Amino acid sequence: KIKGMQTEITGSSGEMSSTIYITLIFILEIYCSCVLVFPIASVFQERKIWNPSPHLPSLSFHAHIKIYLVNAVWMALTLIGGLILLPKAVVGKLLGKGFAVQREAHFVERTTSAICTYVFLVPSVEIDGIENLPPTSEDGTSPAPVYIANHTSLIDLAVVFLLNKRLKWVSKDSVRYLPGVGLIMTLSEHIFIKRAGKNSKSVSNLYEKSNNAIQSGTPMFFFPQGTRKMDSRLPFKDGAFKIAIENESEIVPISINIPVGVWNSWHPINLLWGGRDEKMKIVLTVHKKIQAKKSMDIDELKKKSFDSIYSVLPFYGVEETMTETKKER
Repeated sequence: KIKGMQTEITGSSGEMSSTIYITLIFILEIYCSCVLVFPIASVFQERKIWNPSPHLPSLSFHAHIKIYLVNAVWMALTLIGGLILLPKAVVGKLLGKGFAVQREAHFVERTTSAICTYVFLVPSVEIDGIENLPPTSEDGTSPAPVYIANHTSLIDLAVVFLLNKRLKWVSKDSVRYLPGVGLIMTLSEHIFIKRAGKNSKSVSNLYEKSNNAIQSGTPMFFFPQGTRKMDSRLPFKDGAFKIAIENESEIVPISINIPVGVWNSWHPINLLWGGRDEKMKIVLTVHKKIQAKKSMDIDELKKKSFDSIYSVLPFYGVEETMTETKKER
């Protein structure tokens, strides 16, 4: 009887293990297949930026295909990189060392960025004022800088990695659930916040994690406009500047100049017949650093940063007031 019971238990355990294994494989298959579905939403999001504006060219059919491919490849590559790093991250978490794969995850992000940019978007990216980039320091002896940039397109998210700096991002909480992208951002330990409503806990978490990163020598990166828009110069919100003032960090303003024809261009297909367009390039301009002090007025700091960033960018539409209402802040 005892032997029979042991055999029965062993059989039940085997069946349970097999069921768990099959379930996990099924969940992984669903998660991976989302790489082909979620980019469709990105196409509609980018379309909302370009097509309604009389100041910008309408997106062609092949532009929509290109947007889809950029997002699908981005998600696929970050998914592959994230799954490779996941075992090491889990072990690090169990040992109380955090995910312990931040550098490797950042390498995946940077490599994916370069592939998507050069393969699908433009033949070259020009970085002006590279001498203004602060040196990398992670010894905690001085507060790390705060990088800020204008936000016009999802392309911004890719090209910033070409600065070759390990940065922490602030992103809305829903991004963590995107296949590949959410996984690699979680492993990179970027900061996620809930933007809907007044979420004081989320905002407090933003400031705490940002301050910790800066004091440990890891720079923070912000799009202070909070959302992307191509034909309007939206005002800067306070968050990035409050963090810079609190830590007395240097602010590094960066201008991202995306050519309006980038999606409609035939790159990289035109390379087949030698049709490389030298004017079709993305330009990143790194401006001189602005030293933030606790005694500084935040509105003056925002205006100085705003003027610096837009001093080299073309003007496509309207410039909204730099003064935000109390409700907007």
